[in-house]
Amino acid sequence: MTGAAPAAGPLLLGIRHHGPGSARAVRAALDASGPRAVLIEGPPEGDALLPLAADERMRPPVALLAHAVDDPGRAAFWPLAEFSPEWVAIRWALRHDVPVRFIDLPAAHSLAMTDSPAPGADHDRGRVGDGDASGAAATPPIDPIGVLAEAAGYDDPERWWEDVVEHRAPDGRLVDPRDPFAALGEAMTALREVYGDGGHPRDTVREACMRIQLRAARKEFGDDVVVVCGAWHVPALGARTTVTADRALLKGLPKVKTELTWVPWTHRRLARHSGYGAGIDSPGWYGHLFGAPDRPIERWMTKVAGLLRDEDRFVSSAHVIEAVRLAGTLAALRGRPLAGLSETTDAIRAVMCEGSDVPLALVQDRLIVGETLGEVPDTAPAVPLQRDLARLQRTLRLKPEALERELELDLRKDTDASRSRLLHRLRLLAVGWGEPAAGRGSTGTFRESWRLRWEPELYVQVAEAGIWGTTVLTAATAKAESEAVSATALAEVTALAERCLLAELPDALPVVMRALADRAALDADVGHLADALPALARTLRYGDVRSTDTAALGEVAAGLAERICVGLPPACTGLDADGAAELRRKVDGVHTAIGLLAGAVPADGLRERWTVVLHKLAARDTVAGVIRGRAARLLLDEGRLEEDDAARLMGLALSPGTPPADAAAWIEGFVGGAGGGGMLLVHDERLLGLVDAWLAGVPADTFTDVLPLLRRTFSAYEPGVRRTLGELVRRGPATGGPAGTVTGTTAPGFGPALDEERAEAVVPVLRLLLGLDAEDAERGDADAVDNAIEPLGATG
Repeated sequence: MTGAAPAAGPLLLGIRHHGPGSARAVRAALDASGPRAVLIEGPPEGDALLPLAADERMRPPVALLAHAVDDPGRAAFWPLAEFSPEWVAIRWALRHDVPVRFIDLPAAHSLAMTDSPAPGADHDRGRVGDGDASGAAATPPIDPIGVLAEAAGYDDPERWWEDVVEHRAPDGRLVDPRDPFAALGEAMTALREVYGDGGHPRDTVREACMRIQLRAARKEFGDDVVVVCGAWHVPALGARTTVTADRALLKGLPKVKTELTWVPWTHRRLARHSGYGAGIDSPGWYGHLFGAPDRPIERWMTKVAGLLRDEDRFVSSAHVIEAVRLAGTLAALRGRPLAGLSETTDAIRAVMCEGSDVPLALVQDRLIVGETLGEVPDTAPAVPLQRDLARLQRTLRLKPEALERELELDLRKDTDASRSRLLHRLRLLAVGWGEPAAGRGSTGTFRESWRLRWEPELYVQVAEAGIWGTTVLTAATAKAESEAVSATALAEVTALAERCLLAELPDALPVVMRALADRAALDADVGHLADALPALARTLRYGDVRSTDTAALGEVAAGLAERICVGLPPACTGLDADGAAELRRKVDGVHTAIGLLAGAVPADGLRERWTVVLHKLAARDTVAGVIRGRAARLLLDEGRLEEDDAARLMGLALSPGTPPADAAAWIEGFVGGAGGGGMLLVHDERLLGLVDAWLAGVPADTFTDVLPLLRRTFSAYEPGVRRTLGELVRRGPATGGPAGTVTGTTAPGFGPALDEERAEAVVPVLRLLLGLDAEDAERGDADAVDNAIEPLGATG
């Protein structure tokens, strides 16, 4: 509902965008007046798209998307829900074969006038009458509903709107089609007299354009015309102005070439107050009010009960009845004509949620806001890239959904491999439909996990990506080649090579490989080389499962690894604490990468050369303590360092002559991080005794200096590991000798060596978890298990 001009002439129906009460009133007014033409606030370029609104496959919420042809990121949306008055008017006109047109400022001008648009900035923020959010306001914009609500003594504008509009005449029947709009029309006239443009100076230009379009329609159809626009604009459309004056306001406006189409929208986007949102807090509730034929509160409580039952909460019919009664009682106590959203929410919290906001948050998310995603027919205009994407989505049975979902892929299956390629290509094109997620326990390269969620702005991202090509494959290839040529850092090119292999872009790989070889030859920074190697190692692993020729990548990786082995020891000296911590992470990455590269690159003895490097790092006093400790730990885990030698290195690092801060850094490198250092101390009391003896001997004046390092190291352990270590330290060495002198003992509860029989018992379960096929399980292929778990051991 909302404002209308009371004088004779065109029927001006001032509405609130996305208001179900306004939508019902507009429908009733159109039924009563039977106009010869319907004019609607919106971009005139969208007129050609209006017939699609009658298509059975068009299901709101949807939005008109306009974007600049030369700059697709300069875009705007006009969202419409089932309960939007504009949508009701469009459907009414199409159903009755009445001409319907948009009369707002053309998108060609509004997009050009937006100096710094956010991508796809929405043209409807839910304000009464504001259909254009672009442009800077000279004064803070007013909220007409807020002003009227305050004048009526309400502290909540939404509650005032519900009381005076949404809760009146739920059947929408009118005696005079002008009457329900007259009161608010008069109110808007008074507000415009006081506030002028209300802090929206661009409205003056938009309203001049609307008046010109209205004059043209009156000349063609007479006064038997209905205009559906925001109530804020009604006084301006009824004002007496000249054609010359209006055209003068439009003269010289900037202009860009635009394209428009329909795109699906979501209720969640309607609920957002910025970016792409339309600024209404409860689209699901509004949709219910508009669609409920009768008894809206009873039907709403039934929906809520069904949702909570689906979540295994006990909600009976008695709960529903009591919640309806309580909502009605609260409305009466608060002086409201009917129970609104606040009353129903309070009743649901008290009766169905037992006072808890936790299940109520589910109601808010699933019902009050909702996850409804609209649909648009395939006949709607779209950029070629969007059409190719839609074809691939249908072929691969990957339906866009507004609700986030997990997708598990087995790359040994053709369909899943194709889905993986599509998602990786879209990521390369910066179309963020899917993001890689942590898998469910498989470490093999043949499994991938994705988290998918389709958002309306992705249509803008697809339009932007359209500059690279007309299909997903050609666009991803072209963009990869461009990024390879323009990349300045070696790590950028190696990461790009990995993405090209994941996306299976064979035509782009030669360009990327040439760029990779050039950058690798010129870059002498060991840190840069260490950053680049892990991505190359992962790429070679992916090549195994994707049947891609990675020989050239292997040669580059082998060259990088050799240069790292030569340059790393000198680079680890003379570092401050931050530099040492950063290089320690790079050493971990290189160690994992070399473990993956061993046997996969044309470089014999690579692992042995890396072992020599780690020995150098562990033994040099000039190397930072955290790196020396980490090198010793990696050697110990690989079986390249005896326990006696590890104890000797620890004893040297923790000797009285070593500054406490350096000793603490060594401990952090040796037993810190995610490498299972806590369990190492649990199983080897000799090492624990060394740490205990050193810690007990730290002077009091320096203890506070090393405490943060130690706390950071030991806080990373699991609670059970910390508890066990505490018990071992409290009990003291098992031999009864002084701390640090334990030899050949084990902690209680642990055997002296591996129990082969018990270890074999878990192999069948391990095969199942790792996804090994039945043939492997039947023939007891131990090599298959070893190969599957090798990456775990390579991480140290």
